[in-house]
Amino acid sequence: MKIYTKTGDKGETGLRGGSRLPKSDPRVQAYGDVDELNAALGLVPVSVPRRRAFSKLRLDLERVQGQLFELGAALSSPAGTAEAAAFRAGSELWLEAEIDRMTADLPPLSHFILPGGSQAGAALHLARTVCRRAERAAVALGKDAPPQSVVYLNRLSDFLFVCARWANNRLRSPEARWRTP
Repeated sequence: MKIYTKTGDKGETGLRGGSRLPKSDPRVQAYGDVDELNAALGLVPVSVPRRRAFSKLRLDLERVQGQLFELGAALSSPAGTAEAAAFRAGSELWLEAEIDRMTADLPPLSHFILPGGSQAGAALHLARTVCRRAERAAVALGKDAPPQSVVYLNRLSDFLFVCARWANNRLRSPEARWRTP
């Protein structure tokens, strides 16, 4: 099977179910941003040391990547179809529980921090910013966005922020405090 189909050579792409849209369509932008987020998350495991302390983080990020595939599939389905509504509610509850678990191991945050720290922390912060863009794209879809997609992406960006802080803490890599010039 060839990887190229040539069906997008005129600036259109296919949705699940066969309908076609311009590649500039907000729906295509939204699932493209989710795909980019998934790729950004793929950088994290190669940035995290191969230590047992990070095995749960690796598994959690793999779970998130699977959820992002599901969200991308829902976003690439025409609005109002069963496929578009297939992204299930409840994934944000797991994220909230993980945020609470990791936050309990961190010093309280009393100031703004700059993205960075360790290589793993920087990769997670980058993924967080891509997640925020994907969230904005889902918001732009309005009622055409799959139910729960905006809630999930909002919570996921919080999760990635806490993951970055947690990784930096475990690696003893200080967070840079933001200071006004």
